[in-house]
Amino acid sequence: VQLQASGGGLVQAGGSLRLSCAASGRTFSDYAMGWFRQTPGKEREFVAAISRSGGSTPVADSVKGRFTISRDNAKSTLYLQMDSLKPEDTAVFYCAAGFTTAYDWYGTRQSQYAYWGQGTLVTVSQ
Repeated sequence: VQLQASGGGLVQAGGSLRLSCAASGRTFSDYAMGWFRQTPGKEREFVAAISRSGGSTPVADSVKGRFTISRDNAKSTLYLQMDSLKPEDTAVFYCAAGFTTAYDWYGTRQSQYAYWGQGTLVTVSQ
């Protein structure tokens, strides 16, 4: 499966952005999906995940209550709605896909995802 992330940009603190990740090449609904982010000099970290069914949507504690992950299987697209953005949210955001036969499975570790998008930069100014 090929993944194309988009929607990043420059936003002021307190603002919102919605990231999208368009999937192609395989049946999107066969994959659990995730968002990770990375800043220079740091490890890539988990942000949010969503199961094939969309029924499980864990998020990292650092973004709980501010970020929402969702998916549209008919459009083969993953989303990350980011509200109340903070300067510390500045990072390159990556979407990832992991094949699974379980409708409610999701992963929170990079190693659980075999396919990755190219990343989209989110910059939050003071």
